[in-house]
Amino acid sequence: MDKNTFTGLFLIMIVLAGSFYFFKPSEAEMKKERQRISLDSAMKAGVKTSAVALPKDTAAPVVDSATLKGPFGANISGIAKNSVLENKALKVTFTNKGGKIKSVEVKGEKTYLNKPVVLFDGDDNIFGLTLNIGGKLVRTNDLYFTATQTSNSMVMRANYSADKYIEFVYDLDAESHDVAFNINLNGMNQVIQRDSIALNWQTVLLRQEKYLKGERQYSGSYYKYVDQSPDHLSVAKDQTEDLSKGKIEWIAFKQHFFSAALIPADPFVKGNMTSTILTSENEIKGYSANLNLPFNQLAAQNYKMKFYFGTNQFKVLKAQGHELEKMVELGYWPLKYINRFVVLPVFNFLESFGWNYGLIILVLTIALKLVLSPLTYKSYISMAKMRILKPEMEEIKAKVGEDNATLLQQEYLKLYKQVGVNPLGGCLPMLLQLPIVMAFFFFFPNLFELRGQSFLWMHDLSTYDDFIKFGFEIPFIGNHLSLMCILMTISTLIYTYFNNQVSGATGQMKYIGYIMPVVFLGVLNNYPAGLNYYYFLANMMTFGQQYLIKSMVNDEKIHNILKENKKKPEEQKKKSKFQSRLDDYMRQQNQTKTQAKKDK
Repeated sequence: MDKNTFTGLFLIMIVLAGSFYFFKPSEAEMKKERQRISLDSAMKAGVKTSAVALPKDTAAPVVDSATLKGPFGANISGIAKNSVLENKALKVTFTNKGGKIKSVEVKGEKTYLNKPVVLFDGDDNIFGLTLNIGGKLVRTNDLYFTATQTSNSMVMRANYSADKYIEFVYDLDAESHDVAFNINLNGMNQVIQRDSIALNWQTVLLRQEKYLKGERQYSGSYYKYVDQSPDHLSVAKDQTEDLSKGKIEWIAFKQHFFSAALIPADPFVKGNMTSTILTSENEIKGYSANLNLPFNQLAAQNYKMKFYFGTNQFKVLKAQGHELEKMVELGYWPLKYINRFVVLPVFNFLESFGWNYGLIILVLTIALKLVLSPLTYKSYISMAKMRILKPEMEEIKAKVGEDNATLLQQEYLKLYKQVGVNPLGGCLPMLLQLPIVMAFFFFFPNLFELRGQSFLWMHDLSTYDDFIKFGFEIPFIGNHLSLMCILMTISTLIYTYFNNQVSGATGQMKYIGYIMPVVFLGVLNNYPAGLNYYYFLANMMTFGQQYLIKSMVNDEKIHNILKENKKKPEEQKKKSKFQSRLDDYMRQQNQTKTQAKKDK
């Protein structure tokens, strides 16, 4: 490439880079485009244009008082006023603008800044019906309703005429996280066209937890088809999902430890959902749902539903029914079954004693280690046998040489067969314990019970303990160091060292085990202190178990047993499954050699 060509290409790159920077769309333009995409997706999903709830700044025809010549005329303009219903569990604020719930506070819970937990608030919460009247769209979210309040209910009404009206009725029981919601359409069959109407809910869930990235990671739009298990949109990227595979039993806007769900008495016909990751430090994700309700042209059309606003505590969600508890991520198969049917019941049993959660985790770990102690013992004995055989294996290596790997392996296998040792005996018990170790990796980060619970220096076991704060970001580590994560890493290094002594590992294998704890220091530094606390306890207890076993086991006695096995006639040796497979392997190898000689 000559100088002029290079200069030209370089200038073109500068122009392109400049154009990307100076002509990139504004945030308002990007928001408008996302809303347009959401609308297009809803139309593709089969939601009729007349039934789609349009975003605020869409240029679709909206009925005004002049067009209607009176109907809804008194509700098109007005002054927004708030009203409040509250019980022991919730504080629900309503606005007459749209006749909707404006904000919800979950009582008894605090954010990481020690402020009340408010799930959503303000104009970002859009809720209402979209009606096709005279070929044009009327959105109840834009109407000003007349509010009538009693001690535990709120009635919002918008009159189309004297005998035709839309009514939203909300009821809040004394101690419930549920808000009963009824939609009454009286006489509207005379003016509403089409056989379905659309219910649109858009909201932005607010930040509650210290670790913003983690809260977004565990937040998502959930839904459930009738007779199917719940599912969700992607938690890692923006997504719009067409919900047309069946009738929809419920939808939910979930964040890490709290959810807002809508459960109809009769399933929604179809619709779509959208989830958008936001960039604000105080917001988690933006959610939107467009749902079809069948309109039967009845003079008095009624739709019964209920909202759930509350925690993602497993037993609380399970009490709601409809499999809402499956929003709590307990891991993949088989991990979720271990967590749901083993770990969680034991945890709830220990919780009933009213102990501190740090003590509960300690007792849970002890119980688990006692149950797994036979596997730990078997693993130790197998590794001890391999360590004792190491001198004989070194002699075989010196005799055969390292160049002939196949012959060397055959000699090793012959030795294992003679002394009755399974070389995988130390690994298999550890592999059997691995699913339980991995199950806790999902259990603790999703366990609501740990939220806000302190133990020792850890103020909240459901998030990281930033014992050392840097004030700046360090690659792979973050802006802090968790003391419990450091202790977990040190305990793992100690366990690895001791394990190497037991197994007699040498060479590269001796040092590979030290790499993973360092890697996990970066990975688990942002994970809950409760999880690192459990891994720390598990490491130290395993170390203690092996130390106790070592004091009880005599290497010389094991060596004598191996010698005796070696002297036994072949027919007297009790073969394990591994040894049977080993015999088959050796037989096949001999047959291959014999055949190779014949071919020559």
